[in-house]
Amino acid sequence: MGRTVDYYLAPQSPWAYLGHQRLADIVQRTGATVRVRPIDLGGKVFPISGGLPLGQRAPQRQAYRLVELQRFSQHLNVPLNLKPKYFPVGGDDSARLIIAADLAQGPLAAMKIAGAILTACWAQERNMADDKVLAELLQEQDLPASLMTQSQSQAVQERYESYTQAAIDAGVFGAPSYVVEGEIFWGQDRLEFVERALAR
Repeated sequence: MGRTVDYYLAPQSPWAYLGHQRLADIVQRTGATVRVRPIDLGGKVFPISGGLPLGQRAPQRQAYRLVELQRFSQHLNVPLNLKPKYFPVGGDDSARLIIAADLAQGPLAAMKIAGAILTACWAQERNMADDKVLAELLQEQDLPASLMTQSQSQAVQERYESYTQAAIDAGVFGAPSYVVEGEIFWGQDRLEFVERALAR
C-alpha cells in the first residue's frame, strides 16, 4: 500500500491552485492516498504562526508575490489571473463544500471540487464565495447538488475545525502544505520533494 499525504489547503490560495493538478498527478503516479484537508488559514493558522493576510504584508512582499505568481504561471503553463475580480475572497464556504464532498464520496470527489473552486477563482473570474457559483461547479463536476446542503452541517463544520487544529498541531503555517509521515513540505514548489517522499 502506498503512503499517505495530508493536503492542507486554503481554497482561495493561488499557490494551491498552481499545485493542485500536479499533486493529483503525483498521487496517481505513486499510488499514494491523499487526505484533503481544507483549513482556516487566515482566521486560525496565521494568528498563531506569524502569518499576515495579504493586505497587511509589506509592499515589497506584495509586489514580489505578483512576480512569483507570474513566473510560476508561465513556467507551469497554467493560466492565472494575477488580480482576479473576486479576490480577496472568503474561503469558509468552499472549504466546507470540499469537506462535504470528501465525507460523501471520498478524496477523489474532494480533489475534483477543490480543483474546480481554485480554477474558478484564479482562471475564470468567478466568485467562489457565492452559493450559486458553488452549485454550478458541483454540476460541472457531476457531483450531487445535495452537497451544498450537507456542507452546512455541524459534522462538516466540526471536521473543518479539526483539520485546522490538525494543521496547527502538525506545525503547518502556510498553504498549501503537504505532510508525509510528519514531514512538512510548504508550497507548490516543493511538490518534487513530496513525490520523492511518497515514492520512498
